[in-house]
Amino acid sequence: MQVDIRIQEEAFSVDAEIARLAGAGLDVGGIGLFMGVVRGDMGLAALALEHYPGMTESMIGRIVAQAGTRFGLLACTVIHRVGRLPVGAPIVLVLCAAAHRGAALDATGFVIDWLKTQAPFWKREEYPNGEARWVAARESDEAAAARWDAGGPAEA
Repeated sequence: MQVDIRIQEEAFSVDAEIARLAGAGLDVGGIGLFMGVVRGDMGLAALALEHYPGMTESMIGRIVAQAGTRFGLLACTVIHRVGRLPVGAPIVLVLCAAAHRGAALDATGFVIDWLKTQAPFWKREEYPNGEARWVAARESDEAAAARWDAGGPAEA
């Protein structure tokens, strides 16, 4: 399986990343895509993201490896941005390529659900009045990941 994991401050091009997967010489029948953007909930101005270099990529690698085995992926790209991102900015891209669309779509959901709960990122919400607060884990994210199985990629 071809794997590309990047943690970066720079913006990414969805078109360029899809072209890279589609042109990789793999027998791809479908590419599942998820792109997350910074939401403007409750007047949010920006989201500042930090990560633990090395550990973050390693955990994402474990998540992707489990998805590859479980769904028969041919390739997977995960790009997650860090730094200060304004509302509306793309924050994460997950592309999962498989021989068939069902596997590609299921794997994409699996990867993003586990990424949200297992990858070591710290998020701080910033508001126009200067207030800032760290984002706590959300029960809805935990429930989404739990639907895949009880063990999860952290134990893979």
